[in-house]
Amino acid sequence: MQIRELKIPDSYEITPKQFGDDRGVFLEWYRFDRLEEVVGHPLSLAQANTSVSRRGVVRGIHFADIPPSQAKYVTATRGAVLDFVIDIRVGSPTFGQWDSVLLDEQDRRAIYIAEGLGHCFVALSDDATVSYLVSAPFNAPREHGVNPLDPEIGLDFTLDSGDLLLSPKDTEAPSLAEAAASGLLPTWEAARAFYDSLNSKGN
Repeated sequence: MQIRELKIPDSYEITPKQFGDDRGVFLEWYRFDRLEEVVGHPLSLAQANTSVSRRGVVRGIHFADIPPSQAKYVTATRGAVLDFVIDIRVGSPTFGQWDSVLLDEQDRRAIYIAEGLGHCFVALSDDATVSYLVSAPFNAPREHGVNPLDPEIGLDFTLDSGDLLLSPKDTEAPSLAEAAASGLLPTWEAARAFYDSLNSKGN
């Protein structure tokens, strides 16, 4: 597989090598050792999630308090989504910026999103099925959101806004500026300290 760091530090695009013949296709969509080589520590698997979304559904921007927050390894097993990583770490050199990866059943890419980063996707097809490997169990009191339609962030969903479907929780989430002003967001320093602690455990 090929692993490429995105423009948001601590996030990566993973492109697997596919082996196809008249029977179908085989691929390795997750390799802990290859990921550890670039991240600096293994992904501690604590929970696996699956979501199924119709075209135009937006999920996110979601994040969790750090530590431990929740690292995510995400792929689409059916259909297609445009997956976003948003830097919400106050003090980061790329704070407020984002990058995206197309996850679909053709190239079968995955995206790795470190703890403390924001995550969001929009479904580009009906029955878009997304599977997540995550490093910590869901903990509702520590889970938060930023409004994915915040113009300050400016996510490009590639669909007309009239086609988008969001949950009330996401549409009522604060803007990035509001979340920062309220102290809701993780900091760059806290994130780096947490990554360093994970790297030291892995060595």
